[in-house]
Amino acid sequence: MSADLPSIEVPVRLGAAFVVFAVMMVWEMAQRFRAPRVARNPRWFANLLLVATDVVVVRLVLPVGLVGAALWVEGQGWGLLPALGVPRLLASVIAVVVLDLAVYGQHVLFHSVQWLWRFHRVHHADHDVDVTTGLRFHPVEILLSLGWKLALVATLGIPAEAALAFEVLLNATSIFSHANVTVPAGLDRALRLVLVTPDMHRIHHSVERVEHGSNLGFNVTWWDRILGTYRAEASAGRRDLRLGLPEFPEPRVQGIGWLLALPWRRRSVVRDAAANPR
Repeated sequence: MSADLPSIEVPVRLGAAFVVFAVMMVWEMAQRFRAPRVARNPRWFANLLLVATDVVVVRLVLPVGLVGAALWVEGQGWGLLPALGVPRLLASVIAVVVLDLAVYGQHVLFHSVQWLWRFHRVHHADHDVDVTTGLRFHPVEILLSLGWKLALVATLGIPAEAALAFEVLLNATSIFSHANVTVPAGLDRALRLVLVTPDMHRIHHSVERVEHGSNLGFNVTWWDRILGTYRAEASAGRRDLRLGLPEFPEPRVQGIGWLLALPWRRRSVVRDAAANPR
């Protein structure tokens, strides 16, 4: 079964992402949380074109994918988990938890290190946070994230099925947590015991400094709660929360060229970004 995983990795990941995206898109249309500030069609076109660019770049750099890399590592006998004789099922559970913590840590670094922030701010510059924002990342950030996960796969000896499960989970929860949907307050409180919800993650996209550095988890809320970055409510309230970056106050359509070039915009803009919420 494991040998077949590389051939199904892309269909499984894309298929699962498409299903979650479609469900959240319908939910957005039925129960939208806030009105858009930018025309949806050109904005969606640019965001989804950036996603397609990411997919192409990753396949060019690592044709076998993370799952294929995990199988190769397993064939070499590398990794802490197999060296300790951890049963495969338990190793898979441990791997998913560690990968989630690692992605939280990666997110902290992308907000803290100036040259990493250059790329991550492509994600935060979106004026309207919705299902497409959950997939809107610069190709360089995607490659750096892939490198980080590859290092963990090699170090821990993460089973291929765990790598696939985590990638599917990460895409699904990112789409969900960025969705522009109305979640009943009681359901939101219950979900937040485990999952990052749209109301919770929307605070992270605030222009306010203290809020911009909070709620950094992608899948579960535990890391934010344990490590002191959890914030339950926005200071301006749920409805009046301002999203985006202060250096781009005016809502506008951000085309694919603008998104790809943003990390290399003139230094004055980058200094402004460093001085404002991160």
